[in-house]
Amino acid sequence: MSQFYNDVEPNIIDDEMVLKAVEKTYPEDLGDLAQGENINFKDVTELQLSFKSILQIDNLWQLENLTKLQLDNNVIEKIEALESLVNLVWLDLSFNNIEVIEGLDTLVKLQDLSLYSNRISKTENMDTLRDLQIFSIGKNNLTSLENVVYLRRLKSLRTLNLSGNPFCDDKQYTLFVVAHLPNLVYLDFKLVRDATVRFLQFPAWEIRQQLLTEPFLCWCASNIPALRAGSLQKSGSQKHTAAFVEHLNGSFLFDSLYEEDTEAAKLASLPGVGDLLQAYPSQFVSVCGNLHNYGLEEYEKREAVVSDFHEKLHEILLASQEESKKAMFDFENRNKERLDEIHHARSYDVAESKRAECQEDILQLSDTLMTLEALLSNELEELLQDFKRSIDVITSTFMENVKEIYPFHSMGVVNLFLNIFCTMGQCRDLENQHHEKLMEIALTTLEKSLKGELEEDLPADVQRLLVDKNTIVNAVNMSHGIRLRKIDKRESDMLCNTYRW
Repeated sequence: MSQFYNDVEPNIIDDEMVLKAVEKTYPEDLGDLAQGENINFKDVTELQLSFKSILQIDNLWQLENLTKLQLDNNVIEKIEALESLVNLVWLDLSFNNIEVIEGLDTLVKLQDLSLYSNRISKTENMDTLRDLQIFSIGKNNLTSLENVVYLRRLKSLRTLNLSGNPFCDDKQYTLFVVAHLPNLVYLDFKLVRDATVRFLQFPAWEIRQQLLTEPFLCWCASNIPALRAGSLQKSGSQKHTAAFVEHLNGSFLFDSLYEEDTEAAKLASLPGVGDLLQAYPSQFVSVCGNLHNYGLEEYEKREAVVSDFHEKLHEILLASQEESKKAMFDFENRNKERLDEIHHARSYDVAESKRAECQEDILQLSDTLMTLEALLSNELEELLQDFKRSIDVITSTFMENVKEIYPFHSMGVVNLFLNIFCTMGQCRDLENQHHEKLMEIALTTLEKSLKGELEEDLPADVQRLLVDKNTIVNAVNMSHGIRLRKIDKRESDMLCNTYRW
């Protein structure tokens, strides 16, 4: 049941309430807005209906050019009757009794939305809000961090307020939000710190949580060499897959172009196509082979950089572990002697003095371990930055080498990694050239067929393609389209694998 403010009877938005709000918002411009005795609501762009004890939203359909609407501090239970406000940019529904996010589908221009202090338990029904930049849903009933995952579809979101929800008590709350929404600039009225973002770039959360603990150091000491060795022992098809060039060292890709092409066999019977097909496969397979070999070379470079990173990580962790062990070992030895002295002390003052020394030593050990932890954190940060720089060098060099090895016109690709796929552009060039020549042969054959000048008899299914120009052109284009899609699919697979790496 709704909570009414000061026991005031709840209201429904009606024409009189809207008119008074307009008059209050535009006291100086009221004459310009009026047409005769009526207000031209289409000229109203802002409206404030705060603190009106509104229970139900209604009668706003005339305000089609409204860009800013304030409905905060009412008793609204449902988001409704807003579908005509397609130009709305700013909407405030904070401090109400709303339980479900709904009724926002048509508000595609919305940039700022506040649902602060309501009764919402789930983030949903916001898929159309592609331009939403600021979203406040603090002080609601969100209990699961999975509600944050839904917000990933809001690609323009930069400012988010979730404070006051039950899930904010989770110790991983901030890290979870920043990890799932990496483009956030402000979270809960605070600037998202660069340090938090860099922290999340390290491997899985479980590793980060254990990073500075002795069990994790021991695990690294025993397992990183094995991981490094295993990484370098890939062979055969595994290695080709890891290099993103599987099935490119032969005719597999070319053969796959014709698997679903029912027109290709018919077109191959046209006079002159046989000669055309003699050169095309070998050229196509040669381009794929060049890409395959170059991909393997670059794979070895990447593996070397990753292996070097693992080795240095192993050395840093072991060194830190040894320093920590030594500090604790020395502490234990010193305090064994003090405990013996306390046990055999002949007076309270002597025992109390030794106890104070133990207490001071404990504080010194804590400072020492904290210092070692800070040093380890700094070393890991430097290692990660060096690793990133090395990868950047590899990719930029990779780009230049690809341009030198495969010099042809630019495909307009801007991402460093995408330059490897320029070779796929060569595959497309070969296919386009083949298509153009095949089209010439097909049209020439059609012309001869219509004139009765063909010197050889063609199969019946081929003759059916030579009925008219549209039929033969459609057959050639369909065959060409199937092969291009196969090339595009192979390129897409390589892209996905590269991004995943």
